[in-house]
Amino acid sequence: MDVIKLILQILLGITSLLLTLLILLHKGRGGGMSDMFGGGMTSSLGSSGVAERNLNRVTVVLGLIWVAVIIGLGLLMRFGVES
Repeated sequence: MDVIKLILQILLGITSLLLTLLILLHKGRGGGMSDMFGGGMTSSLGSSGVAERNLNRVTVVLGLIWVAVIIGLGLLMRFGVES
């Protein structure tokens, strides 16, 4: 049980860092915090290239993995047998 918990904690740390980096790679869409810091000069709000769509897909999949790891850790801590 401790090995599974350790693996999930390591996976949580890795996915958290990757998720943070991927979110920071996204373009600002305007109208939010990005406008306050000079991100208000966007030329094409509606168009999204292939790289942006792939970045969105990878971010969503990594976010789902992150949520699954958190749920798994929560279940292990709640119902795990202490040795």
